[in-house]
Amino acid sequence: MARSSHLAASTATALLLLLFLLPYSCRAASSKNPSAVVLPVRKDAATAQYVASFRQRTPQTPVTAVLDLGGATLWVDCDAGSYASTSYARVPCASKPCRLARTGACATSCVGAPSPGCLNDTCGGFPENTVTRVATGGNLITDTLSVPTTFRPMPGPLATAPAFLFACGATFLTEGLAAGAAGMASLSRARFALPTQLAATFRFSRKFALCLPSVTSAGVVVFGDAPYAFQPGVVLSGSSLLYTPLLVNNVSTAGVSGEGDKSNEYFIGVKAIKVNGRVVPLNATLLAIDKQGVGGTKLSTVAPYTVLETSIHKAVTDAFAAETAMIPRVPAVAPFKLCYDGSKVGSTRVGPAVPTVELVLQNEATSWVVFGANSMVAAKGGALCLGVVDGGAAPRTSVVVGGHMLEDNLLEFDLQRSRLGFSSSLLFRQTTCNNFRLG
Repeated sequence: MARSSHLAASTATALLLLLFLLPYSCRAASSKNPSAVVLPVRKDAATAQYVASFRQRTPQTPVTAVLDLGGATLWVDCDAGSYASTSYARVPCASKPCRLARTGACATSCVGAPSPGCLNDTCGGFPENTVTRVATGGNLITDTLSVPTTFRPMPGPLATAPAFLFACGATFLTEGLAAGAAGMASLSRARFALPTQLAATFRFSRKFALCLPSVTSAGVVVFGDAPYAFQPGVVLSGSSLLYTPLLVNNVSTAGVSGEGDKSNEYFIGVKAIKVNGRVVPLNATLLAIDKQGVGGTKLSTVAPYTVLETSIHKAVTDAFAAETAMIPRVPAVAPFKLCYDGSKVGSTRVGPAVPTVELVLQNEATSWVVFGANSMVAAKGGALCLGVVDGGAAPRTSVVVGGHMLEDNLLEFDLQRSRLGFSSSLLFRQTTCNNFRLG
């Protein structure tokens, strides 16, 4: 089995390389704006981070970056020798983009040779590694950024944003990221994150769909207006998705922020949690965002597993244990608290045969139902663990829905309507994110 998983992971990596790093169609990208563009995504086995591929700079250079539903913009390592391009340009301190960035920073004292990381009269930003929670100062500059217009069955021509604004980070900021990642790509609601910049450049709708893969397959981010088509013959549309409002936390959750800044992250209004259809008794006030910006539920691609405030974690694990009393338990495997003998757990189309976990949203009819493939994690020694982590007694956010719970679910972030559409598990439809088609 280990050899089979290794081969599957290798195949997924090779597929992404074929999709992106090999030459594209000889046709140049059309001067007509595309209706959608895509980022191929893979899951890094060592870090459980989701890594996207694109091209940047002149001459075009393949770049990989860790996907982040938070953050302010794309940032990449610009330390000496790590960024070479003939097409980059500084963002002047007095420019409109600098005012819109709202950083209040301006580089004026660089004495070295001009380079992306050393420019004067240049707007300053604060790139942050949201995995390690380390931030630094860095220049805001623009350069070309090219992304594919098709995903399958064949990679298509690139669409190029000629002056995509991003932040220059430092090499030390990449510590803790997946091997080979040059930075982080923000998918947040921020003005200079990828969704808004790409929509403004190509004049398509300000929305994107996220389909995260498991470690043995490929996934995709789709920006703009495209059908959500999957092999074999599965097409998801508005009527196929459930929708819930995207909430705004009026207090920034970034490592560096100014007074009055709002959070760029995506929050949803979870009203209750159910296990096996039964409401879990918990302190519901923790599910709301208070005036200090504390509490609530957000979505995260940098948290590998769902993180719950201590009392919520205890309530959910106690309820799950009560519903699975007939399944033999095994000692806990960190970071999880509730683990079972995996050989004693049955299998279904949607993963291990365990009770559902349900996030009840604005009403009883709108619930995000989580099945075994997204609630359970295979751990060492054949253990199968409930994939929720204790986040402590006083976290900034009470519920952080992590990457594992999002995998093989189609999530549509509609920023124009400020709503989230979700499919629940694609496994029910006998497909996965790996089977997404565009082209």
